[in-house]
Amino acid sequence: MSGPLFMLGTHQPGWLAKPEVAAAQVALFVSDRRLRVYKRLPVAAAPWACDSGGFTELQTCGRWTVTPAAYVARLRRYRDEIGNLMWAAPQDWMCEPIVINGGRVGPVVFAGTRLSVAEHQRRTVANFAQLRDLAPELPVIPVVQGFTRDDYLRCVDLYWTLARVDLTAAPLVGLGSVCRRQGTAEAGRIIAALHTAGVTRLHGFGFKILGLTGHGSRLTSADSMAWSVDARRRGRPLPGCTAHANCANCLRFALLWRTNVLTAAHTHSDQPALFDLEAAA
Repeated sequence: MSGPLFMLGTHQPGWLAKPEVAAAQVALFVSDRRLRVYKRLPVAAAPWACDSGGFTELQTCGRWTVTPAAYVARLRRYRDEIGNLMWAAPQDWMCEPIVINGGRVGPVVFAGTRLSVAEHQRRTVANFAQLRDLAPELPVIPVVQGFTRDDYLRCVDLYWTLARVDLTAAPLVGLGSVCRRQGTAEAGRIIAALHTAGVTRLHGFGFKILGLTGHGSRLTSADSMAWSVDARRRGRPLPGCTAHANCANCLRFALLWRTNVLTAAHTHSDQPALFDLEAAA
């Protein structure tokens, strides 16, 4: 099956060591916010990437409370003790209006940074440059931030003017602040503009069926942990899952969900109904 590397996001760091993950050749995407509390870290059985937890950090605090030095120290520990680290996200600044202005989306409250998109971009680039200076040996990737197509192009230029980073030569560039729009034509226009600018090796944060179907051919990789929300909404566990009330923390469900997402995206169809997961179980 062609297409981008689709990484399975998880809030369960212990899955890094699971033989089922290695057997299925699934790359995991795990947040620093989940790993940082571990005294003894799992040893990764397969490649994985580290999320900085930036969305939650800005949502709850309206600013970064983790210093670059502290983040670098933890990344070095993850690299050495967990192993198999492909890359890590920087401490970037998302540019969605709700992150900047604050407010509420359902039960989730956003503190709001009260800054401009331009300032979020400047801080994103400055952080990447600082992380690079502190730990040039770590595989931290740059992330382009913005909200409109032109915002993203300005961010590409900003990497060069502020940090002399040529994103067209970067092995991988994260695409930020698009996950809530991942299946839209607007996301496609942003990705197309970046490709035209020479930034072609993109990681789509939070991309799933619609995003992979519409834009997967222009992505190098993508991640999602929407499986957990889907499992919670489903309510009942899969047949054979007798140890829990629902599969929101279930590796078996997550792996089946990932397979179904890739199949649906590959065939340009809707996500299979939940009974299809039961049939695959």
